[in-house]
Amino acid sequence: MKVTKIIQIWSRIRGGLLETINKFTDEDLDYIAFENGYSVKQIILHIAHEEYGEIQFGLTRELGEFPPQFREDEYRGLESIRALLSSVHSETIAYLESLDDKDLDHEFEAGWGDTIPLIDFILHVIEHEIHHRGELSLVLGLLGREGLDA
Repeated sequence: MKVTKIIQIWSRIRGGLLETINKFTDEDLDYIAFENGYSVKQIILHIAHEEYGEIQFGLTRELGEFPPQFREDEYRGLESIRALLSSVHSETIAYLESLDDKDLDHEFEAGWGDTIPLIDFILHVIEHEIHHRGELSLVLGLLGREGLDA
């Protein structure tokens, strides 16, 4: 697989995530689908947090430790949450653009000690986003709205 293809695929996935998020209103952010579940806001912030932590700590080691969760009270509406997602993802894309195709097969030691091929690590982070994008789409269905038709 080529780096440009990974970026292209992730861009399409991110577009679907944003399309899904745009179907929510600010009032929906506190909706919890089931007892002890995560709110819509928590799910979206979790997507951003995992990308940020996995890439900036686990992969690039730009951070000295895995970062704390993003504080919910700092993101009151969808606009601020979309800005966070954009900021985090821009850093990820800048990192990916710095890679050569041959780097993808290179094994590296993640911030927590696992040794893994770079391509597997990147695909894991993408899969995480897809998983929670589907969860958000299901929540839209529970709210009586159409989810993402991917």
